[in-house]
Amino acid sequence: MTAHSTDGAGPPGSVARTLDTVFRLESARIIATVARIVRDVGIAEEIAQDALVAALEQWPSEGVPDRPGAWLTATAKHRAVDLVRRRETYARKLAEAGRELTEESHDPEPSGPGDIDDDVLRLIFTASHPLLSAEARTALTLRLVGGLRTDEIARAFLVPEPTVAQRIVRAKRTLAKAGVPFEVPYGEDRAARLGSVLEVIYLIFNEGYAATAGDDLLRPALCEDALRLARVLAALMPKEAEAHGLAALLEFQASRTAARTGPDGEPVLLADQNRRLWNRLLIRRGFAALERAVEQGGALGPYALQAAIAACHARAAAYEETDWARIAALYGMLAARAPSPVVELNRAVAVSMAEGPAEALRIVDALAAEPALRGYHLLPSVRGDLLGRLGRTAEARAEFERAAGLARNERERELLLRRAGELR
Repeated sequence: MTAHSTDGAGPPGSVARTLDTVFRLESARIIATVARIVRDVGIAEEIAQDALVAALEQWPSEGVPDRPGAWLTATAKHRAVDLVRRRETYARKLAEAGRELTEESHDPEPSGPGDIDDDVLRLIFTASHPLLSAEARTALTLRLVGGLRTDEIARAFLVPEPTVAQRIVRAKRTLAKAGVPFEVPYGEDRAARLGSVLEVIYLIFNEGYAATAGDDLLRPALCEDALRLARVLAALMPKEAEAHGLAALLEFQASRTAARTGPDGEPVLLADQNRRLWNRLLIRRGFAALERAVEQGGALGPYALQAAIAACHARAAAYEETDWARIAALYGMLAARAPSPVVELNRAVAVSMAEGPAEALRIVDALAAEPALRGYHLLPSVRGDLLGRLGRTAEARAEFERAAGLARNERERELLLRRAGELR
C-alpha cells in the first residue's frame, strides 16, 4: 500500500493544484506504461484520466501520497490489467503483460531511467506512425507525451484549437483501427518516422522554454523531458546527424534557463542576461553533440543549423561580442533548407544586429500578410523594437501594445507593456 502524507488531507483546492502539477509531470510515463499493457494509446490515455479522477476522489480525504506519481502509475496499471483480463480479445496480451508484471518489482515506478526512456520512446514512435499525417502525429504526441492542452498545441502549430482537437481524435481512432504495435521500430521504418519524432521533441521543449499561457514564462519539467528524450534518441540513432543536431540545440537552449528570468520570474532579454549564470556543462554537451552532427557529413539539417546559431551565442562572452553576421548567414541557410515565416522573422532580428534596423524592418513588413503569423505576438514585438531603434517612438509603442494584447503568457505581456511604457 502506498503511504500518504501525514500532514492531513489539506484544502481541496490545494490538493487539486498538487494533482494537476503531478499529472503534468507524470502523464507521459503513466500513459506509456499503460500503453505497454493495453497496446492502444487512446485507451491508455483514458485509463490515465481514470487514475486522475480516482485521485481527485480519494486524495482530498485521505491525503496526498508521499509518492503521488507512483500512486497514479500503480492505479492506472491495475486498471489496465483489469481491462485486459475482462476482454477475451486481449487474452494473448494478458499473458505477455502478466509475465512482465510478475518479473517487475512491486514498486509501481519504473526500475531505472532506461525503462522510463524506453516506454516514452515507444509512445513517441507509436504516435508518429506514418499512417497519420505529419500534423496529426505531432499533435497526438504533444498531447500524450508533452501533456499539453489543446490550446497549447494549437499555439505551437499556429492553427485553430478545433483543428487540433479533431486531429487528435482522428489519430487515436486510426491507430486503434489499424492495431499499430506499441514499439520502437527498426531499420527503414525507424528512419521514416524520425523527422516527426524530432519535431515533437522540439515542440515540447519550446513549450517549456516559453510557455504559451499562464503566469510563468518557463515550464522546466517540459524542457527536462524533451532534453532527456533528445539525448536518448541521439544515443539510439548515433548515425543520424539531425538527432545529434536536435540534442545540441536543446543543450544550448537549456544552458540559458537560469538567466532567462529575474528574481520575481520576470523575463530577461538576451542582451541583459547574466552569462555567468549560463550552464557551462550543458554548453560543453551542446558543442560535443554539434560536433557529432557535423561528423556524419553532408549539409547540416534544420536542427543542426539552429544548433550552430545557438553555438554562436554560447561562444560570445558578452552580448556585444556576438557574431551577428554569421548568425544572419546561418538563418539564411536555414530559411533555404526549411522555409517558414518564423525563421524569416528570426533572420530579421539577426539582420538588424548585423546590418541595421532599416534593412530588417523591410523583412518584417514583408511578413505582415503571412496568415501563419496573424495573431503571433512576436511579429509586432520585433517590429516595435526595430521602430524604436529607428527613432519612430509612437509607432514602436503602438506595436508593443499590440503585441501585449496578443500575448497569452502573463510574464510576456508584462514585459511588452513595460517596453511600451518606456517609450512614453
